Amino acid sequence: MSSVVQRVPAAASTAALAHFQARLGYETDCADVYYASNHESRDFVLLDVRTPTLFAAGHVPGAINLPTRMLCEQRLAEYPTDTLFVVYCAGPHCNGANKAAVKLAQLGRPVKEMIGGLTGWLDEGFGLERGG
Repeated sequence: MSSVVQRVPAAASTAALAHFQARLGYETDCADVYYASNHESRDFVLLDVRTPTLFAAGHVPGAINLPTRMLCEQRLAEYPTDTLFVVYCAGPHCNGANKAAVKLAQLGRPVKEMIGGLTGWLDEGFGLERGG
């Protein structure tokens, strides 16, 4: 008898390749954001979509606070239309980043989610900025 892991067979390699490559078009991780921010030129805008109070208590360095409910074309007008936005919220228990990503996509803006959010950032051992 096979284990619970193997009871549902793994997808074919070609299907797995397509799936995992596609995911990278929708998400990035905390380590990549950290590396890009500290060792490369940041070619994206990092959006913390939590409330201003939570943002002020601690956020990823260099992030801009723009809560999901405030996302609109007027607020984004200063950015070229091809600007990549990387969104994050509190962490895996929060769907705020997903809601923000939907809104940005509806506005025709390129977007990726920083998986793990603030929880993932802290789990990686990275520091926070405070204030707003």
